[in-house]
Amino acid sequence: MANLFKSFSTWIIIGVIAAILPLIFDSSFALTLLSKMGVLIIFTVAYNMLLGQGGMLSFGHAIYFGLAGYASIHIMNGIGAETLPYFPTVLFPLIGAVVGLFFGCLVGYVSTRRAGTAFAMISLGFGEMVTAMTLIFVLFFNGEDGIQTDRMVGPEPFGITFGPQIEIYYLILFWCVITVALMYIITKTPFGRMSNAVRDNPERAAFIGYSVRRVRWQAFALSSMFAGAAGSLHALNYEHIGFESVSVIQSGAVLFMAFIGGAGHFLGPIVGAIGLTYLDSTLADYTEAWLLYLGLTFSGIVMFAPGGLAGLIVMHGPIARTDKKLLTSLVKPYLLAIGSVVTGLIGLIGIIEMLYFRSLISKGEGEVIIFWTEFNANGITSWLIFIGLILGGVFLSKKTFPMAKESWDHAISVVKTEISHE
Repeated sequence: MANLFKSFSTWIIIGVIAAILPLIFDSSFALTLLSKMGVLIIFTVAYNMLLGQGGMLSFGHAIYFGLAGYASIHIMNGIGAETLPYFPTVLFPLIGAVVGLFFGCLVGYVSTRRAGTAFAMISLGFGEMVTAMTLIFVLFFNGEDGIQTDRMVGPEPFGITFGPQIEIYYLILFWCVITVALMYIITKTPFGRMSNAVRDNPERAAFIGYSVRRVRWQAFALSSMFAGAAGSLHALNYEHIGFESVSVIQSGAVLFMAFIGGAGHFLGPIVGAIGLTYLDSTLADYTEAWLLYLGLTFSGIVMFAPGGLAGLIVMHGPIARTDKKLLTSLVKPYLLAIGSVVTGLIGLIGIIEMLYFRSLISKGEGEVIIFWTEFNANGITSWLIFIGLILGGVFLSKKTFPMAKESWDHAISVVKTEISHE
């Protein structure tokens, strides 16, 4: 009980910080970015109920997110046209949740009959089918143009109109706290534990009397329900919904967020959603090759940190609990190793930017801005500088990585010794 209280105290602190962020970053871009982060946090944590908690890899989970958005937009337009009774804007995520749950039950009933690769391919098939439907059934989905709406549809309490972006941000924050807390509680229930058991050892779960398919189906439906709530908030935030919201691109983005943050930990998808949303929204302002960097980031984390960013943090928990000084002793070797990697990455980014620049501009001047510094892509000096940084990073990594590993092994051995003496 104490651990649960401590966890909720952490959530309260995070919620308070999120509530005061608009007071610190009061620009329209910051509000839009924070609102987008809130929506994708809900969506990514919901997706992780499948991937991290249930062990089901889905390539089409955006269809519940998008279909809920379409339903919310149509209902909102109906209220605006006075063809439907008034429904409070603050409760629209409940509509999305019902829509997501409905389609999640339907699709989940079919797709959870299979597991592993077959399940992933079925999810991809449904995703492509729904994307095609949005382009074919123009009467409902309006094709590539999507559907617009006005979120100011009626009298709201306390004079709140949900017109200003700051009001939508706090609406998203409210539902983000509620839904994430509910999903966290679900992980602590017997159903959540059973979902983990089905993920880890479905044969044993079936042997002790549980229906593996039913557990997967229920997890799928719950995940779709929360994804639908996120879809409604997405529609409210942008006052628009289009085919891209149900596409495999959206499904791939939420998969990236879960993996990069760490699918094996509850906080992982939250970290991934915040980090990847920030990079997605800001990298395009600095480089035309931003998609390449996102792909390299995903590949690097999958190869060298399969537990994600949250996994890197959690793995140091036993060391911190054993001896704080032991954890501090890792700072220097870690900084040296990180510095060597950053050196090589600077060189690699420089080469990529000059190659990309040369591919776009075949004639004329070769000046390109990299790290706020002007380099000549046509001159050999710039190439030698960045190649030298790459070689220097590789050389330094060979020196610093063994030091970091030695420090880590020493810290872990001390922890094991302390545990054995208890």
